[in-house]
Amino acid sequence: MSFRPAGCFVSCRPAALATAVLVAASACAGTPPAPIPAAFTAWDVVGDGRFTSGIEGPAVGPDGALYAVNFEREGTIGRVEIGPDGRGTPALFVELPAGSTGNGIRFDDHGFMFVADYAGHHLLRVDPATRDVIPFAAMPGAHQPNDLARAPNGIFYASDPDWSTDSGQLWRVMPDGSEQLLESGMGTTNGIEVSPDGRRLYVNESVQRRVWVYDIDTNGDVGNKRELVRFDDHGLDGMRCDVDGNLYIARYGAGVVAIVSPSGEVLHEVALKGEKPTNVAFGGEDGRTVFVTLQDRGAIEAFRAEIPGREAGG
Repeated sequence: MSFRPAGCFVSCRPAALATAVLVAASACAGTPPAPIPAAFTAWDVVGDGRFTSGIEGPAVGPDGALYAVNFEREGTIGRVEIGPDGRGTPALFVELPAGSTGNGIRFDDHGFMFVADYAGHHLLRVDPATRDVIPFAAMPGAHQPNDLARAPNGIFYASDPDWSTDSGQLWRVMPDGSEQLLESGMGTTNGIEVSPDGRRLYVNESVQRRVWVYDIDTNGDVGNKRELVRFDDHGLDGMRCDVDGNLYIARYGAGVVAIVSPSGEVLHEVALKGEKPTNVAFGGEDGRTVFVTLQDRGAIEAFRAEIPGREAGG
């Protein structure tokens, strides 16, 4: 299914014009233009098997590089330097402490990396300059801290699925590292994201194939929970918003990234090469490159969007 309703998903510069401008600029600079893929056409950034099947947590750092967990082996974080052709060279960035395995990654305004440690039941903080890793928040009673979202005010929200019972929880971590369990008894909570204005929290449930939306108040509390959208098949995994508030949802098993409006309307489905996308992240110089981690390939794909991400470098 792929459609764009009238009035939806309009960019200020069409993809064809953006391509022409970039090619012309490159030609004037005297260098061969890098190939610019058409919007919504996936290509390989990192090929098969460079990451394990636990590849997750893509996030673009302040340095413009892409980071993802489980590079070559579990318990690591890889750093991918992206070239002008959109392809990447991965390398080991950091080893996590013994007993820790990362999942979701986010960066704060100071450039620190935060990693959901599903094995160690912590939120970890990594200093990119020294590569020191320290526990930032303990999450007692957590099943498996999974994906992260960071609100504009610095508050983190974390999903916490229990795959053995198809259930899950929702956590909040304040900027000082204090944590609170916001909700239990949910479905298998997985993808999580905050709207660009910081007033909405989105949480999906993989097995139940639902996306919930909450209102966020000025203290970071959530309420007025309601269903945004439900899918008939396949699973749901990581999510990110663009600057217009559209959700980009990794559809695990479907081999697509679904783009859903703030009102719950499916605007587009981007076909991938792999079948099991686990998460997405925006990056690139204009914030319109969407990176996708693939469990079945141990690889990273990307496609160009028409609208930049709300966090296009973190």
